[in-house]
Amino acid sequence: MTRSPLELTINGESYQVMVEPHWTLLQVLRGELGLGGTKENCLEAECGVCTVLLDGKAVNSCILLARQCRGRAITTIEGLGDPEHLHPLQTAFIECGAVQCGYCIPGMILTAKSFLDECRGRQPSEAQIREALSGTLCRCTGYQKIVDAVALAARRLESAP
Repeated sequence: MTRSPLELTINGESYQVMVEPHWTLLQVLRGELGLGGTKENCLEAECGVCTVLLDGKAVNSCILLARQCRGRAITTIEGLGDPEHLHPLQTAFIECGAVQCGYCIPGMILTAKSFLDECRGRQPSEAQIREALSGTLCRCTGYQKIVDAVALAARRLESAP
């Protein structure tokens, strides 16, 4: 196949990449741009570890063609916060001990961010949080600390100016 140029906006920055027509966003993020926070696992949109935000909505990058993202805003875990200014979700995950091996956490946090953005102005219930996160699998935890972290971040975000 022949590669052709593609411009993508990732974490607020413009990237020019040469891609094959069949390449997924996951392939481009990890293989071409070295953004390793987006994890690779099932490649069938079953586990959620490849989740990124596309125009603010959680999507599985393993089944999304890179070309479909032209002209859209992509956010990976690398663009959510930085070591000096963590996003409230990142802080809450640390404080609640919600991170064990860490493999699912980027997808979990981005899924939670999309969900909390949709909930703006109301406090989600534990059941709603669990349902929102149900598409991201974690083999290490019983999910309770993750749910606690999302609830803590929701409270903090609601009270923030």
